[in-house]
Amino acid sequence: MRSIVGDANVLTDPDAMAGYLTDWMGRYHGHADAVIRPRTTAEVADVVGECAAQRIRICVQGGNTGLVGGSVPPPEAPGDDGLILLSTARMTDIDDVDEVGATVGAQAGATIAAIDARAESVGLMFPVDLASRESATAGGVVSTNAGGVRMIRHGNTRAQILGIEAVRADGQVLRRWSPLVKDNVGYDIPGLLAGSEGTLAVITGVLFRLVTAASATVVLVAAHDRVDDAIALIGQAREAGLTVEAAELMTQAGLDLVHEHGTRRPVATPAPYYLLLEVSGAGDPEELVVDLLENGTGIVDAVLEPGPARALWEVRESHTESIARSTTTPVVKLDVSFPIRELPAAVTELEALPGELDFACRPILFGHVGDGNVHVNLLDVPVEHTTEVTDRVFTIVAGHGGSISAEHGIGRAKTAWTHLGRSPVDLAAMRAIKDALDPDGLLNPGVIFG
Repeated sequence: MRSIVGDANVLTDPDAMAGYLTDWMGRYHGHADAVIRPRTTAEVADVVGECAAQRIRICVQGGNTGLVGGSVPPPEAPGDDGLILLSTARMTDIDDVDEVGATVGAQAGATIAAIDARAESVGLMFPVDLASRESATAGGVVSTNAGGVRMIRHGNTRAQILGIEAVRADGQVLRRWSPLVKDNVGYDIPGLLAGSEGTLAVITGVLFRLVTAASATVVLVAAHDRVDDAIALIGQAREAGLTVEAAELMTQAGLDLVHEHGTRRPVATPAPYYLLLEVSGAGDPEELVVDLLENGTGIVDAVLEPGPARALWEVRESHTESIARSTTTPVVKLDVSFPIRELPAAVTELEALPGELDFACRPILFGHVGDGNVHVNLLDVPVEHTTEVTDRVFTIVAGHGGSISAEHGIGRAKTAWTHLGRSPVDLAAMRAIKDALDPDGLLNPGVIFG
């Protein structure tokens, strides 16, 4: 490995490796014999090829901002073969933007913020946007098929992929790299690798499509007594001719928490729920928004600002950090989704969880309401009750016909519950794909399949 990537990029000192072996939440901890930091696809291919020859397992890590333990290796077990952590942190190149085709290529370690900045320099925009944009990487968002706040407008990460470069488990480089938007020759390999969480190949580069940003947007925060009213307001915005760029649900408990940590409350009148809505439209979208707020139903209070309205967005994006600073135990973070018609009842059940448990639990809910996606954060849960409370949440999800993973993947955290969203035949098909592309089970062991 040292001969491939250089001495400085093979880490074996425990202190130097520590940050790679624990996730940012402090919940998942793993073991590796070394951390390897390649710079190019050729180096990745050589590393993977050597591991294949020696039957050494590989855990791939990008920005380490995942929430399900997928980018942290498993704990050491007696008799295990060797395992390395392959970090893409040095693979940060971004190509020049193809302004005519509206595409850009990026190495797997390039951050979402850096890709968007490159697009913005020529008047375009990268359609995937996350609160972790400064550290989340191209390879990471593809591996988890991340959604983010712009999914309601532009689709998930899979919808932004035109091409992909990846190293197979045997060390061979697979490159499907074409700006064509219509290319139906065989299987959709880039689409298959999106969401595969490093279990099928090591993604080293991605060709993304870019979009034109809205010329003018308006951001509003409306306070509601009911989730139904927040959902209705999204529909009313569309009926008024506005394009919904983002739609985020927050609760009073969440706003209280971010306010305690220094974020200004968006409106004066408290309410159980708050909708942050960013819209665009031809003509004067602000005039349409004012009319919407005057005639919308169930609005307790509201405020609007011309986009980007960073102060209003800060309320939503401060949730994750405020939650992490406010819990006495590692946060149980569960990313789930529901049919939108089921959201009101599901949110009510999730908020009622503390009254049904024999241990401490503070639920803070927020998420991409326009997509039916709720981020369930359970604070102060005793570590020994993590599995129990997770099972309770997933039981609610299954009861409403939802998904146990909306956009963060399965990782190591949810492998015991995949049967709730996939039939035995479906799981067997997934297993067959895994066995075909990684017959020795060397890539991200324990992720998705347990």
